[in-house]
Amino acid sequence: MMVDDEQIDQMMYRRIIDRSGMAEDVVGFTYAEEALAYLKEGDRPPVDLILLDINMPRMTGFEFLEAACAELGEAFNTSVVIMLTTSLNPRDKARAASFDMVRGYVNKPLEPENLRVAAEAVKEVAANRVA
Repeated sequence: MMVDDEQIDQMMYRRIIDRSGMAEDVVGFTYAEEALAYLKEGDRPPVDLILLDINMPRMTGFEFLEAACAELGEAFNTSVVIMLTTSLNPRDKARAASFDMVRGYVNKPLEPENLRVAAEAVKEVAANRVA
């Protein structure tokens, strides 16, 4: 899942993901509220990874994380989230680290290496669910 208000960024991420062969299906959302509504749907495919922009209108990435934790509970706490940002503010990085599901904090643009790290985090979380 991609949540980013910049359509150009989403197109670039989708291209990187497609070239990597790491994902079969990618859904993208311009607004965090739409992504949250999607996560609440009972009959949707599972979401392994969320690439989440921090600075978005209407609902920021941090507000999305807080709402998802409150509304989805433990089911969301086992998600893998990679925060994507142009922010150099160390407080943003520290705040991102305060959420258990945030497994990465990446300065834009997303690079193929970032995606490999994200894939490893997804595998680790999946293995811990089984154990």
